Amino acid sequence: MRTPTDIRNELDSAIERRAELWEDLSQEHDAAKAAEASRLSALIDALWAEARGAKARLQFGSPELIIQRARAEEKLDRESRRLRTAA
Repeated sequence: MRTPTDIRNELDSAIERRAELWEDLSQEHDAAKAAEASRLSALIDALWAEARGAKARLQFGSPELIIQRARAEEKLDRESRRLRTAA
């Protein structure tokens, strides 16, 4: 599990490299540079998703714990409705 700082550092590097490639491509077309820019765009999208996930895990905990808490709350809600109906 990488930290948001590690992800952000890699993201910044990829964004900077892609900007350089776009600058080069604005001067003349190069298939290899265009392919690399496209690959970097996909990597940047993946890094943003990873960064959002890491931030959410830090803020809210692991997904397993969140699901566990939600199931426990749902079970309590069902039980309280059952008891109210029975009363």
